[in-house]
Amino acid sequence: MPKQDPQKVASHKINLKQSFQSSLNKLPKSSGVYLMKDESNQVIYVGKAANLRNRVSSYFQSYSRHDFKIRTLVSKISRFETIVTESEQEALILESNLIKEHQPKYNARLKDDKSYPFIKIDVSEQFPQVYITRRVNKKDGARYFGPYANAGSVRKTLKLLKKLFPYRSCTKTITGSDDRACLDFHIGRCVGPCIGAADKYDYKNVIDQVILFLEGKTNKVVKNIQQKMLQASNSLEYESAAVYRDQLKSIENLQESQKVVTLNSDNYDAIAIAQNQNESWVEVFFVREGKLIGRDNFSMTSNLKTQPSELTAAFIKQFYLNSTAIPKLILIKQPIDDEKTIADWLSIKSSQNVQFHIPIRGKKRQLLKMVSDNANNGLNQLLIRRSTAQKNVDSALSEIQEALHLPNIPKRIECYDISNISGTNPVGSMVVFENGSPAPNKYRRFKIKNIPGIDDYSMMQEMLERRFKRLNDSTADKISSNQNWKTIPDLIVIDGGKGHLTSALEVLLHSGLNELSITSLAKENEELFVPESPEPIILPRDSQGLFLLQRLRDEAHRFAITFHRQLRSQKSLKSKIDDVPGIGPKKRKLLINHFGSMKNIQKSSIEEISSLPGINKSLAKTLLEFL
Repeated sequence: MPKQDPQKVASHKINLKQSFQSSLNKLPKSSGVYLMKDESNQVIYVGKAANLRNRVSSYFQSYSRHDFKIRTLVSKISRFETIVTESEQEALILESNLIKEHQPKYNARLKDDKSYPFIKIDVSEQFPQVYITRRVNKKDGARYFGPYANAGSVRKTLKLLKKLFPYRSCTKTITGSDDRACLDFHIGRCVGPCIGAADKYDYKNVIDQVILFLEGKTNKVVKNIQQKMLQASNSLEYESAAVYRDQLKSIENLQESQKVVTLNSDNYDAIAIAQNQNESWVEVFFVREGKLIGRDNFSMTSNLKTQPSELTAAFIKQFYLNSTAIPKLILIKQPIDDEKTIADWLSIKSSQNVQFHIPIRGKKRQLLKMVSDNANNGLNQLLIRRSTAQKNVDSALSEIQEALHLPNIPKRIECYDISNISGTNPVGSMVVFENGSPAPNKYRRFKIKNIPGIDDYSMMQEMLERRFKRLNDSTADKISSNQNWKTIPDLIVIDGGKGHLTSALEVLLHSGLNELSITSLAKENEELFVPESPEPIILPRDSQGLFLLQRLRDEAHRFAITFHRQLRSQKSLKSKIDDVPGIGPKKRKLLINHFGSMKNIQKSSIEEISSLPGINKSLAKTLLEFL
């Protein structure tokens, strides 16, 4: 989010029920961002404006002339805030960041918008690593490539890069004096800087080729490798020449699989969106040096049907917000909202003149049609998957209700699991599925506080006592985030056997909640145990109900063990950081909260660590040397 000068940025909070028109009249006429809020003070829409007074006032004037979406939005607005910015470009960036932060109900946004993965190369290091990151620090001097739609697509790219270019995959500090190299060196997948087989200049040449390749400049990569192969051959270094030959062959095979869309060396992205009532599917094709080098797709959501011009603009702002690979030309199907402002923002961001273009004929038009066809197909496949998945979920919930003799369909199921190793750092997890789907924002984690040693049954009881105490906690109503605790589950699932079930039942009886439906799922034979039944219930192996319960149980286990590892990692990190001179309790806490793990600190640059308050470059260097 861009830094704001407190002297130039003002926040205006207005209650629409008090002096409504006069409040609108007091709004500034400068550029900025507005946040619409509902009665519960939740942000439901974020927008930007060149003139805040005119834009915000327009929502409440000529109400009947607005389309259905705007009328629905206005009916939900209870109050709003505005933030003044110095320019419309600054407002655009702030708008994108606020949409990402608040996930407003009525904004078009990337589905489950998270931090999308990038490939990071920290070129300020002597021997840079090439790895995946979800955090983009624009000030650390590193090169970032992406975003990629998911971790799978970025891992596929890294696998190809490792096959083509012999950069290091280790995380160790490179001194050049190691006794032995790893297997990668012996099979030609690394130039071996750890043993001094390559100095920083040799290694830089490898990284330069990786960067050119990620930029889509494969022709330059080919020329460079051809020159090196010729030099090696002339110097009678036939083994090196053979390595370069194999690299060229791999790149040629890749180029043969890439569709040639133009004979020119064009670089552009082509974007098309297919949309239904509330679902949208975006296809992006990447053309570099006249070749289609890749594609990505994303799912978008909006509470009400959004116009294609607004939807495309929303995607472009979110997609290119952290991207470093912005081409000069972006092909689109129709004009977009704020086209000039967005183009100016992208031009400043990429230091080149970025333009949007709607092709009417020729190769670009043909490619855009192919992108559009893929978007339509992607949306259709998404809707089919959703429909099939919903049928399977309905069937699963009905099977569970019938097998366990539940009074109602279990719309909300809570599953509990315990994780500990030899009694250390014991934790518990509560995972919630609603209507057969995970509800991650309602998951809860528990640190087991009162049970020494290894006692799963007692640990489970402590967790359940703390959870169900909240049902009758009069203070929980005061905080909206605690409302999750007040919701009574239709079914409780315990990860474990009959003993775990008995322990859980004791808690329910003691809490006066013996009417709640409960079962335990034993992993060995996938047996379901229920109260007052000596024999387990065994669902068919192909049962949709069993699949759902297994997913639930596995998710609870994953959530618990992830928390357990995190605590162990933090404990280990604390002990190692304690040994670093100049790092006291406050700085240790700052480092742990910011980076989260030892691995993240080790991967960070001196500049990134020294950007934290109270840590200078000298201390950051000392820290990295100790770790």
